Amino acid sequence: MFSHVTVGSSDLDRAGRFYDAVLLPLGLRRRQVTPDGGPAALCWVSPSQNLPRFYVYEPFDRRPAGVGNGSMTAFLAPSAAAVDIAYAAGLNSGGRDEGAAGPRIRYGQGYYGAYLRDPDGNKIHIAYRGDVAVAAAGS
Repeated sequence: MFSHVTVGSSDLDRAGRFYDAVLLPLGLRRRQVTPDGGPAALCWVSPSQNLPRFYVYEPFDRRPAGVGNGSMTAFLAPSAAAVDIAYAAGLNSGGRDEGAAGPRIRYGQGYYGAYLRDPDGNKIHIAYRGDVAVAAAGS
């Protein structure tokens, strides 16, 4: 469905530490970004797939990175335990709490998630979709 998602950062080293801490427990790996004449960037992807990708770029217009009001990127976790690990790692790597890890029954039976802001203020959600796994098993 998606090719990629991009958020901006004014400090790629700091963003790299944060997203490595959050995304590695979810099974994503950092991928080298081939320079194309545009701004510097970082990228994460599933080791078994080339797409979709998650990018963090320095803004193209060279102005400070900003966050979108109402914008959020959600990452799928393989388990509730992975949500806990990624959430704690994100907090320990400069992230800010936007909603502690825990069940989100209102989103579906078996749904477990956490919300963070990265060091630049971008909002992310880490979700284990037990509701989807249960539905798929019942089909």
